Amino acid sequence: MTLTSHITRMPRPFETDRAAEARAACGWADGPLADLIGGVGGTAPYLKGLIEREGAWLEGAVEDPGAAVRTLRAEMLALPFDAVSGGLRQAKRRLALISALCDLAGAWTLEEVTGALTDFADTAVQVALRAAIAHEIKRSKLPGATDGDLETAGGMVALAMGKMGAGELNYSSDIDLICLFDETRYDPGDYHEARASLVRATRKMAQTLSEQTGEGYVLRTDLRLRPDPAVTPVCMAMEAAERYYESLGRTWERAAYIKARPAAGDLEAGSRFLQMLTPFVWRKHLDFAAIQDAHDMRLRIREHKGLGGPITLPGHNMKLGRGGIREIEFFTQTRQLIAGGRDPDLRARGTVPGLRALASKGWIPEEVAETLAEHYRFHREVEHRVQMLRDAQTHDLPQSPAGFERLACLMGRDLGDLERDLTERLTEVHSLTESFFAPDESGGEEDEPKLAESEIVKRWPTYPALRSERAVTIFRRLRPDILRRLAQTAKPDEALVAFDGFLSGLPAGVQLFSLFEANPQLVDLLIDIVGTSPDLARHLARNSGVFDAVIGGGFFAPWPGLAALRAELADMLAREDDYERCLDLARRWGKEWHFCVGVHLLRGLMEPEEAGQAYAHLAEATLSALLPVVQAEFARKHGAAPGRGAVVLGMGSLGSARLHARSDLDVIVIYDPDGVEESEGRRPLPSRTYYARLTQALITAMTAPMAEGKLYEVDMRLRPSGNQGPVATSFSAFRQYQDGEAWTWEHLALTRARVVAGPEALAADVEAFRLELLGRAREPGPVLQALAVMRARIRAAKGTGGPWEAKLGPGRMQDIELVAQAASLIAGKPVRQVPRALLLADWLGAEGQQALRHAYGLAWAIQIGARLVSEKPLEPEELGTGGCAFLTRLTGYKDMTALQAAFAEACAAAAAHIDAVLPDVESEE
Repeated sequence: MTLTSHITRMPRPFETDRAAEARAACGWADGPLADLIGGVGGTAPYLKGLIEREGAWLEGAVEDPGAAVRTLRAEMLALPFDAVSGGLRQAKRRLALISALCDLAGAWTLEEVTGALTDFADTAVQVALRAAIAHEIKRSKLPGATDGDLETAGGMVALAMGKMGAGELNYSSDIDLICLFDETRYDPGDYHEARASLVRATRKMAQTLSEQTGEGYVLRTDLRLRPDPAVTPVCMAMEAAERYYESLGRTWERAAYIKARPAAGDLEAGSRFLQMLTPFVWRKHLDFAAIQDAHDMRLRIREHKGLGGPITLPGHNMKLGRGGIREIEFFTQTRQLIAGGRDPDLRARGTVPGLRALASKGWIPEEVAETLAEHYRFHREVEHRVQMLRDAQTHDLPQSPAGFERLACLMGRDLGDLERDLTERLTEVHSLTESFFAPDESGGEEDEPKLAESEIVKRWPTYPALRSERAVTIFRRLRPDILRRLAQTAKPDEALVAFDGFLSGLPAGVQLFSLFEANPQLVDLLIDIVGTSPDLARHLARNSGVFDAVIGGGFFAPWPGLAALRAELADMLAREDDYERCLDLARRWGKEWHFCVGVHLLRGLMEPEEAGQAYAHLAEATLSALLPVVQAEFARKHGAAPGRGAVVLGMGSLGSARLHARSDLDVIVIYDPDGVEESEGRRPLPSRTYYARLTQALITAMTAPMAEGKLYEVDMRLRPSGNQGPVATSFSAFRQYQDGEAWTWEHLALTRARVVAGPEALAADVEAFRLELLGRAREPGPVLQALAVMRARIRAAKGTGGPWEAKLGPGRMQDIELVAQAASLIAGKPVRQVPRALLLADWLGAEGQQALRHAYGLAWAIQIGARLVSEKPLEPEELGTGGCAFLTRLTGYKDMTALQAAFAEACAAAAAHIDAVLPDVESEE
């Protein structure tokens, strides 16, 4: 069918000049298609951009939109792996354009539109997942897998949840996926390797779909509907997921699985899993408890989103607001949960089919089902048009009269008529659904543990957070569970004190308590923090505002990366004029992000390697954003920096981008006066003095205790001549020293050096010199001799540490780092990362390389975990059950005894290999 022959309604242009531009992009000067293009392009800026970009393709697609969509799908499935990213984005643009035109013209029904959007999502997920799995197979990371396993993704399945599962995706929808794998496909010994591989593939798939590139994005992808997402990997074994739902699954998760559907990967395995979950989702008895649970969820959503007020059209949320889409969905799903266990005919995925099934079985009146179905379709069409305007994942009606007029134009409706229609429909939906739910506000205090008798608990009602009746009501429901969880920690009394400090510091409670009630995993998070890491608990008690990030939804999002962090902090500092407020702002920003990394590590959202890099990103972003602020403040008195400026050279762990929660920053400041002898300012300084004082100002900005604490401790002892040398070194002096005077250990240290702040031109020159200096291959003998001497001196000065010491001692981190640096120096390849550098050490042999890499990885996991949960040396007896459980999860051992034995064995093996290749220097001083 041609689009022209099926136009039944026509949007009108809001801006006639833009309408003409859109028509010109397609070459249609007149006729129905020209009017349609003009109405769309003259009203929706996003669609106008698509028309201009894909106008040539559109000319053919309108001849048969259905065939065009089918061709798009075939082209997506045929994409080479290296063309997946760009190919999917092009397909997304084209599908978005043709589906919007067919929708706005009335050529497709709502079900055809949402079906096309969902089919596209299914195909995109399948293509992205297949490419990610292919990468793992190519690298031999997925045990036993071959190219023949691509179509079933090595036993992994992506379950489509929510609207995608029901075939009801909206125009600019996120997609909710739960990714699982069939663990029975792998030998027990390969389980962990297979899981790690599939986790990587899942993350890669999500990145391919979600990442915003110059070509746009494909689909915003959310993986957080899986069991307890704060502590579980993004791809879980089916057996583990089944155990979770059987023992801990909640009503909202049952409701979510009404719409669940295998969408990509091993579809048969996914179907088997959903069949296994049938008893969890569909109870055999009439489950009227679901009514209260669903109503609580509605109240929590309203409270959290601030949507509980009367219906007013400007800014009204068509999804979550009164009379909105979510009310119809909750109304339908709750009744399905009540009776679906006894009647399989009620288990429809879609909302409209669900309403009709309920009506056919007498659970709701026929006229109510038809009224709600009609309103649901209308709401979804309005939602689509709101999103079409700017490709925004929004459900809010326009705030301004002009915005409403634009919406009316896109719908081809009179503004007044549209506003009356909206008001009547929203009001009727709210009236039909609200009376069904009747909350029970009773608490559960009779089940509280003995902690409830504490004097600390008795004074809680006097706290500011519990001043309002609503806060008290919500907290009354939360309190028993909180107290029970506190009682289950290793040290309940200490945990109670830490929680009390948090609670007493809250200025208000309704929003946060509502968030906890709506997201019980956040209560788990709070108790985890209190019971596992006293440091994070103290941070939360002093900085309860950190939950703003959690409430905002970005707290558990994927790590933003260095560039985004640097830009964010620089932008925040640029908006602040006062120098001291800038320093405090940087401290608040840093603390919140440090807290985020700590929680991500604590809850399993980051692996030790990822968290180490994230901490390094924070340090580098802080130095990079703060250095210009310090320079600007310094220049107010002494003038601009003479010459080419100064760079900060990160050394040690900062240079190799691997820090933990308490890492100091090892830095060297290098400047280039470029022949300029003195600054120009109110109080000019000689260049050498200028940069020395500027460096001191930077150190003060980083280390000074202020109202918001301090940022980092800074160590500059690795600069030329150590503490005896100037705090800032000129580039010429640095080159001269490194070329003719530096000790071998100083060249070892340079293998990990990296410029982390300062002007790009000077940074490039410093890096070029580093590469040239270290690119000269060395004879192994002298380097290993120097390494042996240095190793012996470190051991004599600092000892070997206790059994849990991760850094110092034979075969431990510092020992292995020195070997990696020596390998880089000998090979003339200054690789910064220790695991990669060890692969250059041919003189260790393959077995030795593997032994050192294994020991280093285990030591790092212990180090980053231990430094997160305690400021003291690691002692399992003092750490408590929660802390020990965290460390064993982080390292993959069943208990601390097994971990200690494995750690000792790994270090001993690494030390033996190191000893075997180094000369004996025990007798040397």
